[in-house]
This record gives sequence, C-alpha cells and structure tokens, in this order.
Amino acid sequence: MNQSVVKALKLLDLFTEGKSELTLKEIADKSQLPKPTVYRLLSSLEFAGYLRKIKETEHDSRYRLGLKLLELGQLVSDQLELRNVALPFMEQLAHDLNEVIHLVIVNQEEATYIEKVESSRALRLYTRIGKSSPLYLGSGPKMLLAMLPKGKQEEILRNADLFRLRDEEQIGEEALRKELEMIRKKGYAYSIGEQDADTTGISFPIYDHQHQVVAALAVSGLSKHFEGENLTYIKEKTQQTATNISSELGYRSKTVDWEEIT
Repeated sequence: MNQSVVKALKLLDLFTEGKSELTLKEIADKSQLPKPTVYRLLSSLEFAGYLRKIKETEHDSRYRLGLKLLELGQLVSDQLELRNVALPFMEQLAHDLNEVIHLVIVNQEEATYIEKVESSRALRLYTRIGKSSPLYLGSGPKMLLAMLPKGKQEEILRNADLFRLRDEEQIGEEALRKELEMIRKKGYAYSIGEQDADTTGISFPIYDHQHQVVAALAVSGLSKHFEGENLTYIKEKTQQTATNISSELGYRSKTVDWEEIT
C-alpha cells in the first residue's frame, strides 16, 4: 500500500461542511503530520485538481476542495442513476430469458461490472459486481471498446496484453480490430468462451440523453442456449431492453435495424 497516497487522501477528509477552507498550519495540526510533509501532499493534490490554493501569504496558505471532486462525484451519481434505472429492466429480462444479465461500464482502461442479475440455472459465471476485466474480453467489454473514440481505442489496444483469461491464448490484434469494426457496424457484440468455458454472451449498447454510450447490457449463458430460434429471441429481447433503458435515460432515436449473426 502506498502510504503517501493514503496520507494525501486522509487530508481531504479534514474538509467538512463547517470547515470548507483550511490553512496549511490547520491541516498540519489536525493531521499531526510535519508541515513540510503536509505541504508536499497538498501540492500533489492541488496539481491533480483535488484541492485549490485560494490564498497565500508569506507564512501560510489556504486551501479548499477542487472541482475534480465535483467531477468524480457526478460520475458516481451518474452510475447510481444508471443502476437504479437499469435494474428493473434487467430483472424482467432475466425472468424472460432465464440467463445471467450484466450491466458493464468503461472504467479508465478496463470494463467494470456494476450490476448483475442471476438466472435460476445452476450455471455460475466468473463475473461479480465490482469486477473489472480487459475491454477486449467478453461481449459487454468489447461492445464498450468498439464504441470508444478511435484515439482512445487505439491507446488501449497499444497498451494491452492481448491474452484470454481462461487459457492465456494470445489474441490476434488485427482480427480484434476487424471484430471491433464489425461490432460498431452491427450495433451488438457476440462472444463465445472468452471468460468462461462453454458460455456465450451477447451485448447491446445503452445510450444517455447526450447520445453517448454509457454502458453495455450483456446476456450470458451456456452456449447451447444461444442457438437457432432461441438466439433470435435472446437478441430481440436484449436489444429491446437496452432501448428501453436508453429511453429512460433520455435517449431519443429512431430504431436501427441490426443484422442477424451469421
């Protein structure tokens, strides 16, 4: 554990509703840390946007919380709203399909599962709420990666170790790029056995009121369930559910036809 990071974050806890501004001396006294150490930590927090220095004298400085915290707070609020809106739809979809339903978002350069509804089947998948995985593995993560701006997508691919989780088999970079293009064109993602053996996943994007992809709605289950007419039914129900969630988030768009998996 990085003690400097922990100490810096602890300093943020000193700011309260009744004490929104603190001097360097006050922070040093409250934290019981040496003044030079406090100054170094505060400088790092200020550089990162978590604190703002609003007044400086010859002997002391005054700090208040920075706008970066407001930005992060808004992201947390948005995620909570997304989960609250999506969960009833996910529960209905799980009831209709009896498969596992996931809600997946981009978290920096990974995909994070922020909600999950289990099926009544004995199948238990590797995923859990809060789990992160590479953006190139699984239908949900790949959907999100495909929808990212090209520059960000390329940055992630350049820095990624392209290996499957189950068997450490290397993933072809060019083949992955072509698959991402196809996902973007068709509007859904499909995966077989990428995170769990003998399982298939299919995902559709969820949009917000700004027409931005904010999550992927993913259905996962045993591959034998994702065949023939049942596959068509799963696709239709999942797409409609993703559309309904997007509408609840304020997204307005005409329905786009999507191609059948071949």
